[in-house]
Amino acid sequence: MVVLGRDAFGTWLGAPRGTIVQRAAEPAKVHPHGFVKLVPEGAWWTAIWNDGTDGRFEIYADVTTPAEWAGPVVRIVDLDLDVVRYRSGEVAVLDEDEFAEHRVALGYPPRVVDGARASAATLVTAVEGRREPFDAVGPGWLERLG
Repeated sequence: MVVLGRDAFGTWLGAPRGTIVQRAAEPAKVHPHGFVKLVPEGAWWTAIWNDGTDGRFEIYADVTTPAEWAGPVVRIVDLDLDVVRYRSGEVAVLDEDEFAEHRVALGYPPRVVDGARASAATLVTAVEGRREPFDAVGPGWLERLG
């Protein structure tokens, strides 16, 4: 991903359609659509805005540990919970079962559990209410991606 810029919401990264992506040890793959990702400072989440070629999700927000930057590299830990806005406008929380399972199996400390749950609740309210950056700001960065 490339750094598109920074604003009051955080650092915006972009990946045009055809970008090669890889998660952990999974095989690399060509991403079928373009997207921008917001990495806010000190927040327990990151969010992705997908271009119109992704027919399912407009917004996909991951509940994560707060981002830690080391030069151009950002480190976050995905805490399983996701808040999405489908193209239909419906907002949902995904993967609560994975969060519950990993919370026990991986021994998430209480502050991580509390931070993740609070973040998910805040995200649902913001995404449903179209509070910025979940209204015009995110799509504006997506337009800059081209």
